[in-house]
Amino acid sequence: MGGRFRIGGRSVLAAVGAVVCCLAIVAGAQAAGARADVLKVRLGGDRAETRIVIDLDKSATGKVAADGQSDRRVVLNLPGVSVDTELQGGGLGLVKAWVVDDNASGARLRIDLAADAVIKRRFLLPPADGVANYRYVIDLAAKEPSSVKVAQAGGPRFISAPVKTTKAALPLKKVIVIDAGHGGKDPGTKGADGNEKDVTLAAARSLKSQLEKSGRYKVVMTRDADVYVDHAVRVQIARRADADLFISLHADSGSDPSLRGASVYTLADRATARSAKFVSKDDWFMQAGTHGDKGVSTILLDLTQRMTRNRSATFAEVLLSRVSDHQPLLRRSHREAGLAVLLAPDVPAVLLEMGFLTNAADEAVLRDPSKRTRLMGSVADAIDDYFGQPTKLASN
Repeated sequence: MGGRFRIGGRSVLAAVGAVVCCLAIVAGAQAAGARADVLKVRLGGDRAETRIVIDLDKSATGKVAADGQSDRRVVLNLPGVSVDTELQGGGLGLVKAWVVDDNASGARLRIDLAADAVIKRRFLLPPADGVANYRYVIDLAAKEPSSVKVAQAGGPRFISAPVKTTKAALPLKKVIVIDAGHGGKDPGTKGADGNEKDVTLAAARSLKSQLEKSGRYKVVMTRDADVYVDHAVRVQIARRADADLFISLHADSGSDPSLRGASVYTLADRATARSAKFVSKDDWFMQAGTHGDKGVSTILLDLTQRMTRNRSATFAEVLLSRVSDHQPLLRRSHREAGLAVLLAPDVPAVLLEMGFLTNAADEAVLRDPSKRTRLMGSVADAIDDYFGQPTKLASN
């Protein structure tokens, strides 16, 4: 999901002008038979009013197929619009979850609402003010609770309206972010037959392929080429993707060539304060204190970080159990450190040292395609195990 933003003031006159302008653009585009592509979807706002923005490379029209009044699901069809791969995301404000996929006539946006809401307005914005693409905007507003008056002796009384029925939740896939360590100007550890950055990228591609083949996961790569990506950017990629899990792949080094084995790192408690730089004022735990005691936000952030650390530790133990089937483990295989890529306050994260490039046996495993595939298969199995059972939280 794209970067989050706040809904700013916007005059009715400006909105009407934009809509009139866009209608003319849409008519011309449709006449020319142009087909738009969905670039990304962004959310902004709160539980009072939430904005959904669909970024498009060309103009398009939308048709509401379901307005959420009966089952808390909004469906918007975008005829003539395509989406290369299914897009999805978790909620914000009035949105519980969303999915963009293809249907018979074009793209389809489905939104599960977190509360009763109405479509307040929707309009298309053309490229302007430094934005190069079109934006289809949907504004949702919270609906006031309705009540029904019932006549009776002694005066009227009010009863709540009947509870709405809801459809089955949207089938969101778990989002896994795979981080191939190093890259570009940063080669990482030097092995007998090459650099760490090449081994981590090959392993990341293998893991991505196996996870996508299962059909249960949406995979995001921090890099899929020999390029350098800053550590902070890798964390931001995971947060923007609303990741359910972040896995950074690395290969170890040591002065003793006989030293071998895999290990897993999770974030040390002493490093949690550094994750504050990744916290946005639009994060739910920061907005919680907007209209009251600011201490509420601090408490919720602390609880979020603790929950994230516990989940990271739980996955680390599952991962080590699976990896040990194909690779020996270091004596102290679960370690804690203040590694920069583990700093997201709300994304469970681990760094897997797959073995030592300075050890001939480990390097042979990591460079052999079939052995590397089996090793990444064990990582995929660990992910299945982790999401296939209730998360066991550490006592701390």
